[in-house]
Amino acid sequence: MKLKNIIKQNYKIDRKKRENQYHQQGKVIWFTGLSGSGKSTLANLLEYELHQKGFKTYVLDGDNLRFGLNQDLNFSLQDRKENLRRTAEVAKLFVDAGVVVLAAFITPYQEDRDKIKQIIGKEDFMHIFVETPLEICEKRDVKGLYAKARAGEIKDFTGINAPFEIPKTYDLIIHTEKEKPEESVDKLLSLVLHKINLQK
Repeated sequence: MKLKNIIKQNYKIDRKKRENQYHQQGKVIWFTGLSGSGKSTLANLLEYELHQKGFKTYVLDGDNLRFGLNQDLNFSLQDRKENLRRTAEVAKLFVDAGVVVLAAFITPYQEDRDKIKQIIGKEDFMHIFVETPLEICEKRDVKGLYAKARAGEIKDFTGINAPFEIPKTYDLIIHTEKEKPEESVDKLLSLVLHKINLQK
C-alpha cells in the first residue's frame, strides 16, 4: 500500500559518506535454519570476530525483537511473515547507516527469503544456510520447544508440524554437526571480509 502526502527527504550525509567513515560496506548476513541449528551461536561468534577487527556490527535476533518492535505479533503464519518483513526493513536501515547486520531467523519459506532479499537488495544480502539435521536440533532443544511441539503444546512448529523449505540458493552452507563452531566461523569470515571491506 502506497501512502499519499509523503515525500522522501534527502540529507547531506548519505550511505557512502558513512561507509567511508567506517571503512566498511554495510551488508546483511542472514542466517536461516531450524530452531537449534546453531544460527544464533554462529551470528554471535561471527560478530565477535568482526568486532575484534574493528567493524561496526549489529545482531538482529528473532526473540529479542519480540520484546520490543514486534511485541504485537503472535506466531500465526501471517504474523511470522510480518515479523520477517519488519526485520528486513530494519536491516535495510542499518545497511544505509553503513553497519554490518547479522540476522538469525528460521525463515522457513522460500517466498519470505525472496522478499527479504528484495527489500534489502541482492547486492547487500548474504544468505547463510545452517543445515543441521532435525534429530540433532531436537537433541539440543535448548529452549525445550521441540518437546512442546511433539506434545501438541505448540502448533505449526517448523520441522515438526510445519515445513522448512530447503533454500534454492545461498552464499554459504554450514553443517554444524560435522564441524566445530570455530571452523564454521573461519569459513564465514573468509566470505564476509571479502564482501564488507571497503574498496579503496
